[in-house]
Formats: sequence, C-alpha cells, structure tokens
Amino acid sequence: MRILLILLGLAVGLAPRAFAQSLPDLGDGAGGILPPAIERKIGESIVREIRARDATYLDDPEVADYLAELGARLSAAVPGGRHDFEFFVVRDGTINAFALPGGFIGVHTGLLVASENESEVASVLAHEMAHVTQRHIARMLGAQQQAQLPMLIAMAAALLLARSNPDIAQAGAMAAQGVAVQSQLSYSRDYEREADRIGFQTLANGGFDTHSMSGFFEKMQRYTRIYDDGTLPGYLRTHPVTTERIADAQARAASRPYRQHLDNIEYHLVRAKLRAETGEPQDAVTHFRAALSERRFANESATRFGLAVALLRARQPKDAAAELDRLGAGGTASPMIAQLNARVLKALNRSEESLAVLKEAFARWPNRRALAYAYADGLNAAGRHSEALALAGDQLRLYPRDQTLLALRAQTYAALGRRLQQHQALAELYVLKGSLPAAIEQLRLAQAAGDGDFYELSAVDARLKELRAEHTRETREMRRR
Repeated sequence: MRILLILLGLAVGLAPRAFAQSLPDLGDGAGGILPPAIERKIGESIVREIRARDATYLDDPEVADYLAELGARLSAAVPGGRHDFEFFVVRDGTINAFALPGGFIGVHTGLLVASENESEVASVLAHEMAHVTQRHIARMLGAQQQAQLPMLIAMAAALLLARSNPDIAQAGAMAAQGVAVQSQLSYSRDYEREADRIGFQTLANGGFDTHSMSGFFEKMQRYTRIYDDGTLPGYLRTHPVTTERIADAQARAASRPYRQHLDNIEYHLVRAKLRAETGEPQDAVTHFRAALSERRFANESATRFGLAVALLRARQPKDAAAELDRLGAGGTASPMIAQLNARVLKALNRSEESLAVLKEAFARWPNRRALAYAYADGLNAAGRHSEALALAGDQLRLYPRDQTLLALRAQTYAALGRRLQQHQALAELYVLKGSLPAAIEQLRLAQAAGDGDFYELSAVDARLKELRAEHTRETREMRRR
C-alpha cells in the first residue's frame, strides 16, 4: 500500500504533463461546457490509466459482454435518442458504480453480487447514464480553468486507483488533495435529482421494474448506517441517498402500472461466476453446495453453473463436468455455459471436443466477443493459425479498437512467422494504449523485418510518418504547458 501511494503521489505530480500530451488546446474553459470530443478524450485517458495500473480492473470478457448487452438495452431507452456508452468492471466488493467523462461507466463486482434482481443493476446504470447524457460531468470539468484540467484528470484517475481501503495515515498529502477533487467530482443535489428523473424514464422505457430504483435507494440507506465510521463507500459519498430521493422514486413508481421484469439468465450466471471466483476455491464450492442442498437460490441453473466454476478453480474438472451434465437442456441455453463446458473439456485433456463446443457456440452467438476470443485461442492452440487469423480479422472489422483482438492477431502472426504484420498489429495495439513511442518502435521493427512486400512496406512507412508527426505535435504541446 505504501508503494502504491508513493507511486500515485508521483503520478499526480507528473500527470499534468502526461495527460497534456493527449489533450488539445481548450481555450478559456472557465464556466463553459466541455466539448464532447474533448470530454471523450479525457474519459479515454482515465480508462487507459485504470486498465494499465489498477490491479482490480477485471478483464473478463463474459462479464463485459453481459454489461454491454444490458447497457445497449438501456441506451436504446434513453430519452432523447441513443448515446454511446462503454462499460467496464472492477473487482471490488463495495456496492459502487461511477460515470467518467465521455460515456465510460465503471461497475464494481460488489454491485452485481449484492443486487437482488437485474432491474436493480439497471436502475444504477440508468442513473449513471443520465449523468452523462445531461452533461453533468462536462459541466463540472468545463468549469475548471485549462491549467487545472490535466491535474483534475490525473487526480480523478488516482482516486479511482486508490479507492479500495485507502490508508489515511499513510496518505495525508494524497487525502488533502483527494478531498478537493472529491468535492469537485461530487454531484450537486440538482444533478442528482435530474439523474434520478431521467434514469427512471430510461428504466421504464427499457421495460424494467421501476420499483427497483426506490428499493435500491433503501438498500443504500441501510449501507449508510453500516458505514457511518468514515469508511463510506464511494457511491454513497458522491451519490448521497436521502429520504427525499427515496420518496420521489417511490412516487414515480406508484404513478405507473406494475410491470414484472424477467431477469436475463446471463444476469444470474454473471453473479454466480463472480461469487465463484471470490475467495478460496474450496470455500466457494462449499457455498454453492450448501445453497443447492438447502435450495437457497433464485435460479438453480445459475447455482449449478457457479458450483461448476468453483470446482474447476479447485482443480476438480470431473466434478465440474458432472454439474454441467445436471443442467441438461438448460446447459445449451447460454454462451457462458457453453464456454464453461469448453473449459472443463480442455481441463480433462479433451481439446478437440472443447474446440468443437466453441465452434458450435460461436456459430450460434457470433456477436459474443468472449466466445470469439476463446475460439480463436483454441484454434491457435490446435495449430490452426490461418483460421484464427481469419476469425480475428472478421471481428476487428466489427470492433477495430478491441485491444484483445489486436493482441490475438499479433500472436497469430508471430506463430505464422509473419514478422512485419506481427509488429504492425502490435503498433496499433500500443496506439490504443496511448503509447506512441512504443508504437513507433514496433513500426521500425516492421520495416526491418525483411518479410514484407512493396505494398506492405509502403503501408508501414505511411503509418510511421503519421505517428511520428502526431508524437511531435504532442511533444510540442507538452512543452508549451
């Protein structure tokens, strides 16, 4: 923790220059609203920091797929038209979610696990999405002077990175700065009321249970009583729950006819998976076995799925396979169950069967990136690199900014001995990670690879010229600041 805080302190000191490299001239931003393009760029910078430096960032494509699907349903229901959102997950047991500039929304695993139904999760996401669509974040950031903006961004990222159990005694200086930023990032009462109102409309338009919002507020109020010793979770600090807000949510729900929402099976499977991957494997096995024995579950298939995940973690693949067999026909109803089945078969050294399961599942659910990653990895493991490369290429045409796909394509090019294209793919990966010097170095290696034709080398030369010009421009901006 001491090392982390020291590094964060250094990061805060150096961050204005680092962030300035990727931020264009804002002009006089005092009192104004941040332009959407700049707001997006700020959000991308913070998310890059979280992905690169936050050990609790959860790189789980199955959970990401579920949140993307839930977010898309909510986004289509947002009053005033569709907006672009990206969701990511951090492994943290506190009930929390937060919106970043540009439409990036982070979700704590604790929120998913502690929720009692999908509508509760949807109510939180809808509220956060409303902060974005109503430009609350942009208004707050835009009110800062240009010279303060990079520091604000850096400190916002630092607060997110250090949010889990901060040691106040060891971080006096950080805490002093953090309090100031926290007050700037906290939403006003008017913003909160507006986000509640717009979020409720989104929830209703999306077909979710509108009573879930007041129910979740009441749950948050109970947490307020528990965490009254100064360790209040971040969501409660920036989103204070009041009796007035609960009453408003209840009144809105009462004004509409009751609509029951059937939870998506993926919601139950994601919760079970997160619970199964928490703590010691054998403890998770005991938990799910007790739940099945005492019939304490909301969804039996998801509980058996969770037990299978826990058994696989405990290196008991035969028992995990037996649990999947008990799912029967329900085992073919979800891409998550199919992918777990493939993992269990691979653990049992039945790799060909595992690959066949992934092939069938990907044909059935071609939009699930988690399946695409797993299937491509399986093809590479089987030595079928050309097929893996074709799969990665098809997916990148749909998701050109997917870092996992770019890394996978670079890995496949390396396996095929195509060095120029390997370094070319790595260069684009580093561009997405915000590291232009590393991208430029990869393109230099591509030039020296010696296995490219005239057209491939021309493409590398053109891209290298473009990135060098961009890097020079950013360096000049940094020096001016």
